[in-house]
Amino acid sequence: MKEKDVIIIGGGPAGLAAAAALYKKGIHDVLILEREKNPGGILRQCIHDGFGLTRFHETLSGPEYAQRFLDEIEKYHIPYLTDTMVLGLKAGTRKIVTAASRSGLEEWSAKAVILAMGCRERTRGALGIPGERPAGVFTAGTAQAYMNLYNRMPGKEIIILGSGDIGMIMARRLTLEGAHVQAVFEVLPYASGLPRNVEQCLNDYGIPLYLSHTVTEIHGDARLKGVTVSEVDSTRTPIPGTEKFYACDTLILSVGLIPENELTSEAGGILDLHTNGAVVDENFQTSLPGVFAAGNVLHVHDLVDFVSLEAEKLADSAARYILGEPLRDCPLKISAGSSIGHVVPQRISGKTDFLLSLRVSSPHRNGRILVQQGNHIVAAHEFRRAVPAEMLQIKIPAANINCTEDLEVSVE
Repeated sequence: MKEKDVIIIGGGPAGLAAAAALYKKGIHDVLILEREKNPGGILRQCIHDGFGLTRFHETLSGPEYAQRFLDEIEKYHIPYLTDTMVLGLKAGTRKIVTAASRSGLEEWSAKAVILAMGCRERTRGALGIPGERPAGVFTAGTAQAYMNLYNRMPGKEIIILGSGDIGMIMARRLTLEGAHVQAVFEVLPYASGLPRNVEQCLNDYGIPLYLSHTVTEIHGDARLKGVTVSEVDSTRTPIPGTEKFYACDTLILSVGLIPENELTSEAGGILDLHTNGAVVDENFQTSLPGVFAAGNVLHVHDLVDFVSLEAEKLADSAARYILGEPLRDCPLKISAGSSIGHVVPQRISGKTDFLLSLRVSSPHRNGRILVQQGNHIVAAHEFRRAVPAEMLQIKIPAANINCTEDLEVSVE
């Protein structure tokens, strides 16, 4: 069995950023395991720009953003294995990572493990859309890979279900390549992606967005021939009599992302029912000592810059753990209260300043977010507009926290 100080599972933006940051902190015995043929994660197929404004203060394409970190990995000679699928993780004093690679089944023993597996797309099977099973139904990320990595058009007459960011970006991309995007349908009464993408990807190209609508049947045999779309009520139940048929050869699904946490769960890590990611403390340590998580495997981010910055903060805690410095106990819980979708971290010590990440559960205007211990307001953040698509971050000073009472976050 090979030994390492740190094993990083996932070679996307979180894993690469964590590895580079660890090296700068003196932790050099690091190995990155990546299941794809090349490192870089989803960024390799995101050829549009808009990345890097927060982290690098300039606008980059996805491959350019990933290359910034890959250049550091090469500069520091940090090893990585691609085509390597991690099959198991055992947590203990030393962590055991089992993976299948081109060399066969391999095992590593590590002082610490960083989970950076990212997330996956929700599929038609997860939605349970009735109808036939023809070719021509893709998730947005799969359609993006066909176009940007393999130079293949998925179709010509397009219907998009879900107004997630990748779906809206694909609506623009398909239009620019000559396809006819008839409409984007969203089951929620508001867009689930960033407002800027509604403007830049749909409105600027005359692509209609229908809210409170969903696909209720898929038609076709060998190839998709069309879909039935219905309006939905406030409980997202299709309304009888509102059905409308749209002839199309391609249906693209942009209906949400799910953190890849099977390894975390099998290792005994506690998952948050709101994020579907691990429960972590202010050190980004999971409920398994020495196992850390950051990026989309922890909670889905809207900006990759936040993924990298989060991973770099994690690296500081992981480095202290590896060097034998005890991390603070985190006995205080933080819970999502009224109109809050989720919060990260979920546990804190109350003795260190930290950055609280959160999302509201529905759109709000002209309000404020309160972080409270009972009737005591620890922090307040005023906003003009808050939408579920945009992650909010609030700096919480330790000086305002008492170490005896749990915290709750809510919208006032």
